[in-house]
Amino acid sequence: MTRRTFMTTLAAAGLARAASAEPAKPRFLFGACQGLDKAGKMKEAGFDFIELGVGGTLRPNDSDEAFKPQLDKLLASPLPIRSCNGFLPKDLKLTGPDPLHEKALDYAEKACRRADLINMTCIVFGSGGARNAPKDFDIAKAKDQFIDFCRKLGDRIADCKVTVVLEPLNKKEANYLQTVLEGSEMVDLIDKPRIRLLGDFYHMRCEKEPADDFRKAGAKIRHCHIAEHKGRVCPGTNGEDFSDYFAALRDIGYTGGISCECGWPQKKNEDGSHTPPIEELWAKALETMRRQSGVTK
Repeated sequence: MTRRTFMTTLAAAGLARAASAEPAKPRFLFGACQGLDKAGKMKEAGFDFIELGVGGTLRPNDSDEAFKPQLDKLLASPLPIRSCNGFLPKDLKLTGPDPLHEKALDYAEKACRRADLINMTCIVFGSGGARNAPKDFDIAKAKDQFIDFCRKLGDRIADCKVTVVLEPLNKKEANYLQTVLEGSEMVDLIDKPRIRLLGDFYHMRCEKEPADDFRKAGAKIRHCHIAEHKGRVCPGTNGEDFSDYFAALRDIGYTGGISCECGWPQKKNEDGSHTPPIEELWAKALETMRRQSGVTK
């Protein structure tokens, strides 16, 4: 290799490293927590994905044979099933004097491996009923138990593609892991690549958590939920402004999903129809999120 060729190659490598170091261009994908039967109409409305529940979707309690017809339905979904929530049932206690870690690990691992079968990106780990410390139980010890469980899970799913994202819940729903910053610290302590973090606009508003906490958590944020603080309803209902949270996500180069996990205010009519139609609420929520975020796709 001549000196000129060597220097050209070296310069090209430097440019490639510099390019890879640049933050990803922000790209938000908008979805909603709705039933699989609504996926076709959601696609027509302009949504990018649908978010379902682990228990009814991935069915970790079912055998592989029993799950096969369900898998076929999931693979035929008109919209990608990008995420699932409701990770663990409340009877699989992770904290307290008798935590059920092994049983919970078997359930969680099966869910993650089935998620891979449908190319799911993430599973939301809120599960307050399973993770909350029992009354009068030491919170510090409960957090240690939760972190220990997550480390074990991280080892079990190290070869999976799906990522488990910890969901901070507000103080009315959880007695620890209540903010994005606390979740960020936990992800660092767990230190497993398949365990990352979720940011929920509703829970953040409940805890008066500033948008800047998204910037502090940075690339650990892999999924988001959104709902208006008043009534926990869909964006656009009361005119709440989430521009600050969207701006923070743009600043960290976020390229993940944002799911409407919320109520859809409707009146049920005597003939069984609803006012306004759900399609109108979807359209308003999408328009609101796109306008406030400044990022379409």
